Amino acid sequence: MLMLIALLVYALIGTAIAILAKKRVSSDEEYFVAGRNVGGIVAALTYAATTYSAFMMVGLVGLTYIYGVGALGFELYYLVGTLLLLSYYAPKIWKLGKERGFVTPGDLIADRYGKNAARILALLVSIALIPYTSIQFVGISFLLGNSMSFEAGVILSAVITALWALLGGFRSVAWTDAVFGIFMLSMALAAVISAFSMNPAPGDFSRLGELLYVPNSFWTPVTFISYTLPWFFFALTNPQVVQRIFVPKDEKSLRRMVVLFGLFGLIYTILVTLFGLQLRLLSEAGEFPNVTNRDLVTPTFLGLIPEWLGVLIALSIFAAAITTANSIVLTLSSMFTRDLLKSRSVLAGRLFVAAITAAVAVFAIQKPSYIVDLAVMSSTILLCQLPLILGVIHFKAGGSLSAGLTLLAGFSTAIALYYTKLTLGIPVSVWVLIVSFAVFFVAAILEKRFKT
Repeated sequence: MLMLIALLVYALIGTAIAILAKKRVSSDEEYFVAGRNVGGIVAALTYAATTYSAFMMVGLVGLTYIYGVGALGFELYYLVGTLLLLSYYAPKIWKLGKERGFVTPGDLIADRYGKNAARILALLVSIALIPYTSIQFVGISFLLGNSMSFEAGVILSAVITALWALLGGFRSVAWTDAVFGIFMLSMALAAVISAFSMNPAPGDFSRLGELLYVPNSFWTPVTFISYTLPWFFFALTNPQVVQRIFVPKDEKSLRRMVVLFGLFGLIYTILVTLFGLQLRLLSEAGEFPNVTNRDLVTPTFLGLIPEWLGVLIALSIFAAAITTANSIVLTLSSMFTRDLLKSRSVLAGRLFVAAITAAVAVFAIQKPSYIVDLAVMSSTILLCQLPLILGVIHFKAGGSLSAGLTLLAGFSTAIALYYTKLTLGIPVSVWVLIVSFAVFFVAAILEKRFKT
C-alpha cells in the first residue's frame, strides 16, 4: 500500500512538471531539444539521470554481487571514456549543432553523409534501443513484484513514460531529471548505509576471495573487453546522450554539464558497486539470502529493510528507469519524425512517442535477458556509427554510400555474431569496430574513385 501511495505522489509530481513544460512547446525544436536553452546544472542532471538507469541499482548491483569488483572497473572505464570523449568532442558537436540547427543525431550524420544515411541510422538505432529501453520497464517490474504483477508494472511504466514525453517533450524530461537526480544519489547512499548496518563486520571484504580481483573466473580479459569497449564510446554512439550535447544554452553551460556529470557519475558508481559487494558479504555471513538471479539482488534486499526505506529506494530506481526510458523514446521519436519522415510536426513526434513506448512495453513483457547483458548488446550494435561520427570531425573521405554500407555492415556483424557465437575468441565489440572501420575506409576509397 505504501508503495502505491509513493508511486501516486511521484506520478503527480512528474505530471505537474510535464504540464508546466507543455506551455513552452511551440515548435519541434522546443519539443525535442528544449530550444537549446538548458542551463549547465539541469543539463548535467538530465545527462546523468538518462545514463544511470535501472542498469545501475538493479543490473550493476547484481553484477557486482555475483562477479565482484570487475563490475567497478567496467563502469569506471565507461565514466573515464565518457569524460574524455565529452571533453574533446562535445564542444565541437555543440558548435555544429548551434550553427546548423541540428536537433537529432541523424542531423549530424545527414549534414556530412546525406539524408539516406540518417534514415538508415534511425532504423538501426531503433532496433538496438527498443530492447535496451525495455530493461528499464523490466527493472521496475521486478521492484514492484510485491505490489503488482510483472505485466502491470510494465504497463504502469509505459503509461508514465509516454505521458510525460507526450506533454512536455525534452523540457519535461530535463526538469524531472533535475528533481529526481539528486533523489537517486541520496537513495543510493541510504542503501549502502543500510546494507553496512546489517553486517556486524561490514568492512571485512577478505572473505570474498576472487571477487576482489580482476581477472577472475568470470572477468577474463576477453569478457572485460566485451563488456567495457561498447561503453567506452557510449557518449558518441548512443543517440539519447548525443542529443543532449545540443541542449546547453552556451559553452559555459556545456562545460559545467560535463564536470558535474563526472562528479555525479563517480559518486554514484562507487556507491552502487560498494552496495553490491556489501550484499555479497552479507550472504557470505549468512545475513542475506544467496541470490542466483542477479537482477533480483536489489529487490530481495528491499524486502528485508524497513518498508518506508525500501519504498524510497525503490522509488529512486523507478525514477531512474523512467527518465532513461523517457529520453530514449523521445530521441527515437525525433529521429523517426525528422530523419525518416522529414517532418517538423510536434503532433507526429507525439504519435511516435506513443507508438515506440507501446513497442517497448510489448518487448519488456517477454522478460528478455539479464539487464546488464542486454544493455551491453545494444551498445555493441551501436558501435557501427563510430566511423561516421569520427568522420564528421576528423575524416574528409566518405560519402552517402560508404556511410550506409558502414552502418549496415557493422550492424549485421553484431547481430550475426551474437546469435551464432562464432567470435573466434575475439569480443563481438572488437569485430564490429574492425568491420565498420574497414568497410568505411574501403568504401570511401572506392566511392572517391568512381566519382573521379
